[in-house]
Amino acid sequence: MSEEKFIMFRNRLTKVYRHLSKQAQKQGITCYRVYDHDLPEFPVSIELYEGHAYVAEYKRRHQMEEDAHYQWMQQTIAIISAITGIPTTQIHTKLRQRKAGRQGQYQKTDSKKNEFIVHEQGLKFIVNLEDYLDTGLFLDHRLTRKMVMQESNGRRVLNLFAYTGSFSVYAAAGNAAAITTVDLSNTYIQWAERNMQLNGLDQPAYSFVQADVLRYIKEIAAGSYDLIVMDPPTFSNSKRMNDILDIQRDHVSLINDCLRILAPGGILYFSTNARKFVLDTGNLQTDQIKDITRATTPFDFEGKLFRWCYKIEK
Repeated sequence: MSEEKFIMFRNRLTKVYRHLSKQAQKQGITCYRVYDHDLPEFPVSIELYEGHAYVAEYKRRHQMEEDAHYQWMQQTIAIISAITGIPTTQIHTKLRQRKAGRQGQYQKTDSKKNEFIVHEQGLKFIVNLEDYLDTGLFLDHRLTRKMVMQESNGRRVLNLFAYTGSFSVYAAAGNAAAITTVDLSNTYIQWAERNMQLNGLDQPAYSFVQADVLRYIKEIAAGSYDLIVMDPPTFSNSKRMNDILDIQRDHVSLINDCLRILAPGGILYFSTNARKFVLDTGNLQTDQIKDITRATTPFDFEGKLFRWCYKIEK
């Protein structure tokens, strides 16, 4: 790649970093995204986590040989380091394909050595920028988490497809009466428990369940919860699930199942990253649906966020 392209990248990153870091500092935010595929020659997203940078390369055809790709990445990292002041040893990269023979994201046995703690709105979260497909904290839901905290006081909360339980921690900080955290992965359920303990918010009324969400919610009694958070994957065919999840096809049944187990006046926060998603309002068992995508889009994701978020009331 020509030196001119790297200069363009340097200039672009300098501009956005200067702008976004000021906003982050003003709002007391220490984990945020600074770049997201702004230039076609640099198909990466760059997120900062308190002195560390996470560089995720998008899958695409580079038309670069391995050696050329390596040199491109090294030069990209050097530019990121120069602009952000983060040492190259603390810049973590996810390359375009996983190494052959790796047994999957849940097989790591030494992952805790790559963990560290970050802060958000006075709460603490464990992140790992090396060992998994994601970092442990989805930065795009920063505002949604705050909404959930503000709605949680005295409520019974259910967090579905909970990942590392950040919504549960926020609900606990908002004085939820009870919280059930559900995810298919035992790795993430344990991570969620540790996040709760890290904040000193764990109590007997807050439970953690490893389960297939699609089956689990069908077995819950009607009216059991006052607030549900559901942020499912776009598609999942895990061997531990009985069914394949396709969120466009399955969202109506999932949402209606949630409405059944909500108490009257209950709230469901539903989010999806499916780019071409269309909410089938006609088949939902409520007409109290509010698109809160814009309201939950943080400053560092404006104009670049490919997810939908809805507040659905019973």
